[in-house]
Amino acid sequence: DSASNGFSFKGIKDYLDCYQSGKLTPSQVAKNIIAMLEDCDKSTPPLRAIVQWDQEQIMLMAEASTARYKNKCTLSYLDGIPVCLKEEFKVVPYHHRVGTVYLGTEPETEDATVAKKLREAGAIIIGVSNMHELGTGTTGCNPNRYHRIPRNPYKPNHFTGGSSSGSAAAVASGLCPVAIGTDGGGSVRIPASFCGVVGLKGTFGRISSHGSLPLSYSTVSVGPICTSVADAAIVYSVLAEPDPLYPYGLKQPKATLSDMCAPDLKGLKLGVDWTFFKACDAEVLSICEKAVEHLQSLGASVVEVSLPEMEEVRVAHVICILSEMRDFLQPDFNKHFQEMNLDTRANLALASQFTALDYITANRQRTRSMRFLQEIFTTVNCILTPAVASTAPRIYESDLLTGSSDLSFTVQSIRFMQLANFTGIPGLVVPIGYSTAGLPISFQVMAKWWDEAVLLRIGLKLEQFRYQTKKPSIYYDILA
Repeated sequence: DSASNGFSFKGIKDYLDCYQSGKLTPSQVAKNIIAMLEDCDKSTPPLRAIVQWDQEQIMLMAEASTARYKNKCTLSYLDGIPVCLKEEFKVVPYHHRVGTVYLGTEPETEDATVAKKLREAGAIIIGVSNMHELGTGTTGCNPNRYHRIPRNPYKPNHFTGGSSSGSAAAVASGLCPVAIGTDGGGSVRIPASFCGVVGLKGTFGRISSHGSLPLSYSTVSVGPICTSVADAAIVYSVLAEPDPLYPYGLKQPKATLSDMCAPDLKGLKLGVDWTFFKACDAEVLSICEKAVEHLQSLGASVVEVSLPEMEEVRVAHVICILSEMRDFLQPDFNKHFQEMNLDTRANLALASQFTALDYITANRQRTRSMRFLQEIFTTVNCILTPAVASTAPRIYESDLLTGSSDLSFTVQSIRFMQLANFTGIPGLVVPIGYSTAGLPISFQVMAKWWDEAVLLRIGLKLEQFRYQTKKPSIYYDILA
């Protein structure tokens, strides 16, 4: 990050430098975080990034990490690193509410696989983060009593994006450098884009989602939200491997970071469907076109490709994600309808209109789209798009009381997201600049199945394109 304005996000390396130099211990960092967690929900408006946290739990993990640093027996690069997980994951001892008021009535007694792996790596889990109720929306607007609306650290009167809303807000506000989300229709990548941080959706099955609610089992991938591409690579390397409890990911090639740090992009072919690419706001388009030129200047060649049947993909993805959610949530829909947010009720009611024939036809479209992509990836390494077609929308007074349901915004926000969810390919979003209003704008790279390494390689180069990082208006410097 350029030092022109003196701001850069604190990442994993900054924490490790503090620990290794003795400037701070994980225990001191944990005390700072606890003070910030108390503070950030007293502010006006409250940040609402972390919705459940436990001082005793945080200190236990921090003290264990402090002892490991003292005895020079740390467990991984994540030892002592503060992380949070989306409330969709089971995390001991928190309530597994998944953004609702009615689920998770008792404290959780078992960890999701990703939570377990983070603990084994020595990370400090600072709590669970806010989310759009049941992951059914892309604003992050969740007015119910346990959650409230998380605020965008860049402009608190704007949404974070969703559904992994609190995860992105926690990272962008400095509460933790790493958060874990899930992405069934852009739910990691949209909030990361709106909050100006990095979001990685792995290949379908790459990271275990065992211990999260299987809301839409055929489209959801787990992924990290971080302050930098390098940090996303570190977290990915810790989490990406087969899990006996998660059958979808059992057969996968070994995750590597090969060529990630290559000095340039020579030899890479980047595919752009310009008609599709240009379906976004003028401000977003202008900076994203410049980012493509930047990648070309580093030796990559840009190849025009045609992404076929994108309108069919749009409809088929919605049929799949909503039908699977509706199927899984049928008992809740009957029993807890009155306790759900209004937009959740509307989405699930819409889903009940789909037939078995619709679902089967949508999956036939999936097979077609995967075949098209197989063909495209014989000629290019990656597909480039803007991340989201617009910047984060404004929060209105009425949203605080009744929530928000804006179908045209939902359609627009997931436009560049759906292809990766529907076909299972990986996608990475990297912030590349700001709108005139000061809201983050991001860029997306997608690659063929299991080739996350090439995404990270290009992501590192996209970070160089961003000439400065603006400081969010809500920002906690935990290491100060």
